[in-house]
Amino acid sequence: MELLDPLRQTPSQDDTISGHYEVRRLLGEGGFGHVFEAWDAKLCRSVALKRLKPQADVLHPEKLINEARLAASLKHAAFVRIFAIEGQGTSQSIVMELVEGQTLGQFMHSGKADLQAALDIAYQIADAMDEAHAMDLVHGDLKPSNLMLEASGKVRILDFGLARHIDPQATQTTTLCDLQGTIAYMAPERLMGRLPDTRGDVYALGAMLYEMLAGQRHFAHLNGLALAAAHMQATEAWPDLPDSVPPAINALVRAMTAHDPAERPRTMRDVREAIGRRDGEAATLTPPIVAVPSGEVAPTLSIRLPIPRKRTLQTGAAVVLLTVVAAWQWPTIVPTLKSFVTGEEAPDPYSEIASIASGMKALRAFDRDSSQKQAIEDFSTVLKHNPEHAAANAGLSLAFTLRYMGTSRDETWLQRADVAAKQALTTDDQLALAHVAQAWVLEHHGERAQALQEITTALNLDPSNALGMYGKARLLIQAQKFDLAREVIDKALTLYPKDTPFISMLGRMHYNLGNYTEAEKLFRTVIEMTPQVAETYAQLSATLERLNRSDEALHVLQQGLQVHPDWELYTNLGNALFNRGDYLGAVQAFKNAVSENKGNPGNYLLWANLADAQRWVPGQLELSRDSYRRAITLIKVVLKRMPDDPKAHSRLALYSAYAGLRDDALEHLAQAIRLAPTLPDTFFRATLTYELTGRRNEAIATLRQAIALGYPLNLIESSPDLLTLRRDARYQKLLIDMERKQKT
Repeated sequence: MELLDPLRQTPSQDDTISGHYEVRRLLGEGGFGHVFEAWDAKLCRSVALKRLKPQADVLHPEKLINEARLAASLKHAAFVRIFAIEGQGTSQSIVMELVEGQTLGQFMHSGKADLQAALDIAYQIADAMDEAHAMDLVHGDLKPSNLMLEASGKVRILDFGLARHIDPQATQTTTLCDLQGTIAYMAPERLMGRLPDTRGDVYALGAMLYEMLAGQRHFAHLNGLALAAAHMQATEAWPDLPDSVPPAINALVRAMTAHDPAERPRTMRDVREAIGRRDGEAATLTPPIVAVPSGEVAPTLSIRLPIPRKRTLQTGAAVVLLTVVAAWQWPTIVPTLKSFVTGEEAPDPYSEIASIASGMKALRAFDRDSSQKQAIEDFSTVLKHNPEHAAANAGLSLAFTLRYMGTSRDETWLQRADVAAKQALTTDDQLALAHVAQAWVLEHHGERAQALQEITTALNLDPSNALGMYGKARLLIQAQKFDLAREVIDKALTLYPKDTPFISMLGRMHYNLGNYTEAEKLFRTVIEMTPQVAETYAQLSATLERLNRSDEALHVLQQGLQVHPDWELYTNLGNALFNRGDYLGAVQAFKNAVSENKGNPGNYLLWANLADAQRWVPGQLELSRDSYRRAITLIKVVLKRMPDDPKAHSRLALYSAYAGLRDDALEHLAQAIRLAPTLPDTFFRATLTYELTGRRNEAIATLRQAIALGYPLNLIESSPDLLTLRRDARYQKLLIDMERKQKT
């Protein structure tokens, strides 16, 4: 809980709550109750009174009495003493000991939490909680604001309001509206809906001990939903503590905060014994009794999401504190219930945090076939409960943009993405993900300068936002700023080494720059990490074709098609067959690539590929022209949004040349060369365009440039459109010059 400033707050209840107790001031407030300082006129002493809020009485009339019974059953000196229960019905109050001192949170921020003090505090907590656990009671909400330090150094454990008896036969889960502990100290399994247990308390103590020894909590840069998602997703051990911390304590803290409860110390007694008896000698500390961790490390999630706004509570310079109820205010969430009338089980519980985390996980793995559908489903579920949820709107916008990019280029997806992004920004303009979503929409509307501004804003708000870094790198690549793009990708891979979209992006950048050997390594790395991503097989096969390893390329395509039939795989299969002179086979592969059920009919490149193959099949020349016209229509839509896209200009130039539109071809070709003077593919398409429009001199010149930039000779030699050019003496001289250069 947060503390209220006693100088500003006045009691929100009647001055006399129960008989002879005179209310002096409101000390604290949480999700369900108020806590007051009061004067006991009979015994002439100050006490603390806790009672439920009026709106909570109706829903939880038994909560207060149960809490009092639990707290009264605890005998350890660290627990606050219960004096009485006063009042009747919903007006009952717990009368308890008034504890003076400072919270553990305040002590942490004072700079006095040295090694010995931290171990002393942790030892006292473990000793007290060992007694509670022995009585089959768990706290469920251990955190710095629920722990008091008296002037003597004695630790007092407050708020057993969430405590419950352990039921080993319990089968129910809990929804996030019941999770009132602070996220930073809550075990991952609790965030995912499991009931409190002893190892959740062990985790909370480990998190606090880590914070005292490291000087900051784990994931200190995250808050709210982003923090919850990080704790749920990150399965690797927490970072090592400073070198000044003994190795045994470092190992203990890492074990206490293990993602898997089975890998944590079994009991608080194990923790207490591992810490030792506070004799000041680190050498006497015994290692914790823990299981050996196993399993693959998962990447952390570092994406800033908005948090539910809780009541802001202030702390005075000198405070008098007592036990308080949990402060975290969760959004309205539909709980999971079983029908006691029918005995039928209700649907799985709705969890806002779990849905957001699942959606973000899907977005981060958007190179996988099912990710967009999963993200849309998760974020839509959240928006059904809260239509103005900023993070869900931003995530949905990104998912819609990915759907637009990956399927039919249907403008409806981009329009929906734009609406969702604007809704997210309207709700929370300080949400990094909302600016990322808007940037992706702007990028695909061709407004790249504005998109880069939005990305910059997003990364200023959250420098480690993965989707923001991906968007920035993509924009830099489009702007031909490859060195800057590489810096962004390298930083992203340092933070998220297992995020395959960044590795694939780096591979595509090397591919476009003609660095095919490096591109091959990267694509193989992606396949090794995520063998279910069909797109990567297509990228690797295209790279192998550029390296003149056609048999390997075909084998990779066959592997990919077994994983999942995909338009990119069909496209590369068509290219491989085309380069072998199997034009009928290529036509069939390209037809699959543009089909409604197997391919992507809204992609101009696929129609152009089909047209290329149809030109070489007898009787299909007119079909070829129809396919080129379809490609030209689609690519012009792209250029309206992105007039500075060099690839689109160079391809439109080539398609126009095939369609006999000579002037259009030369105009767009000039634009392409101006926009991308270093890309080998641009100059190869220029060679084809010039050759098709009867400009042999320019064709030879651009071919020389393409070869100098690394365009593969085997693809030049296999191109049927360059058959007569290859017989030109100047081409032969070009090959001789290239061979001499390689020898020198």
